[in-house]
Amino acid sequence: MIHSEEILKKLSLEAAIHEGEIPDIDLYMDQVIQLFDSKFGETVRNEEEKILTKTMINNYAKGKLFIPIKNKKYSKQHIMLISLIYQLKGALSINDIKATLDPVNQKIEKENLQLEAFYSSLVSLQQNNAENFLDEMKSHEAEVEKEVVDDELKQILFIASLANMSNIYRKAAEVLVDDLLSNKKDVKK
Repeated sequence: MIHSEEILKKLSLEAAIHEGEIPDIDLYMDQVIQLFDSKFGETVRNEEEKILTKTMINNYAKGKLFIPIKNKKYSKQHIMLISLIYQLKGALSINDIKATLDPVNQKIEKENLQLEAFYSSLVSLQQNNAENFLDEMKSHEAEVEKEVVDDELKQILFIASLANMSNIYRKAAEVLVDDLLSNKKDVKK
């Protein structure tokens, strides 16, 4: 059975686009895709999996997941928002991502959100989560080791345990999205 440390190496959890790594000049879509490929390329499961495509970016724009683009170029703010979408899309539906990002986009358009500070906090939280993840993995692995002797069954239990935790975290995020939407409706009344 593959162990926690090996899993962690394969996950490349430290992969992130830090605010200082985003160019101050606006980028064309192909340049945005190249930036994401260079930062997250090691995180894909196989070569067929794409980090970001033109279709994805166009769908995010059409779905109003981020502020409108200007002259077919993406600003530093757009790249930060696309990075946030990239992090959310593994766990949340596009509708939930839109609901989550609507307040952010509204605050950006009203110019009362320092997106750089918000984004730096996000990256910092992601880095802390990556550090805490190894401890959690080791804990799950130790629990599985107690349960059965057969290595294949241990691995299956480990998979099931991690999938269960993933579902719990996803459901907790969905509860928070629902609460965000509920609070938004209450404010309109």
